[in-house]
Amino acid sequence: MDSFLISGIQQIGVGTTDFRKSWNWYIEMFGIDVKILEDDTVAERMLPYTGGVPQQRHACIAVNIQGGGGFEIWQYSKRKPEPCPFKIAAGDLGVFAAKLNCRDVKAFHKQISAKWQDCTIPETLPDGTPCFYVKDLFGNVFQIVENKKVFIDQGKLTGGMAGAVIGVTDMDKSVKFYSEVLGYNILISDTTGPFSTNDPMPEADKQCRRVILKAPERKGAFAELFGDSTIELVQALERSPRKIYEGRYWGDPGFIQVCFDVTNMKALGKFCESKGHPFTVDSCPDGERFDMGDASGHFTYIEDPDGTLIEFVEAHKVSIIKKLGLAIDMGKRNPEKPLPKLLFRLMGLVMKEKIR
Repeated sequence: MDSFLISGIQQIGVGTTDFRKSWNWYIEMFGIDVKILEDDTVAERMLPYTGGVPQQRHACIAVNIQGGGGFEIWQYSKRKPEPCPFKIAAGDLGVFAAKLNCRDVKAFHKQISAKWQDCTIPETLPDGTPCFYVKDLFGNVFQIVENKKVFIDQGKLTGGMAGAVIGVTDMDKSVKFYSEVLGYNILISDTTGPFSTNDPMPEADKQCRRVILKAPERKGAFAELFGDSTIELVQALERSPRKIYEGRYWGDPGFIQVCFDVTNMKALGKFCESKGHPFTVDSCPDGERFDMGDASGHFTYIEDPDGTLIEFVEAHKVSIIKKLGLAIDMGKRNPEKPLPKLLFRLMGLVMKEKIR
């Protein structure tokens, strides 16, 4: 197979100083309660972003079965995580907010604001989509965006990750990268003005150029679960933005990467290199499988024009229901065919995580 597939946002990484507190909060507030995998191992292949030294970390990937990308919740086990030394502002370079699916923004705002005060009032995105902003218990900003589509209805108001808000220095160069390399080639809006007048973060009231991009419908085993996503690019016009991870390690607190589910990593690697964005990390340079406990696969990284980390993961073996020993060899499937919904319904029942 000479072509490759990008099936959607698999997860967005969230570095934290307290793994359990963060996950408990995401379960309670956002319903991120289905555990795909969890491990406490050494990250040996991320040396370009971990000071050249392998680092022990505790991480999990969890999803909301109602639809959207997952959360990779990540904490250093032996090294003290280093928070960002400044208050992250609108337009700072990197992922400064993550988008979260919500079937009814007005209803969810009423629900969450009754138990969590760090929420803005509802507003709309430039294309008219209702939204508001929430800061989690460690100050990470989530843009709650209305999306009526639900993959498997569990009666929740929220789903999973719906995209990312990314600060850039050169809008035209960044649009070219996200449209040509990652397939976000549908322009939703291109506006200039304040990012928000409701103070979700510092400098939100300053002038910026804001471009929202969407991809055509994706294909792949998990494409229906991940659903649609958008990339929102923000270029500050009245100040020089700061790099969120300048002088810090991958995995330190904040949004550490946007990860895409892919098929045919070899072909994707050739394509990315042809576009001037070669892999900076490759877990399997000789084509071997990378063991991830209950699953195996192949992961790589590239950087956007400002150094924001983009991860690609090709799953080879996926543990669907660990308790039943049910796993799928992805190499034996049609890569474009969606997995049956029944499997995800079972995952929602058997792999459910509780607050503890």
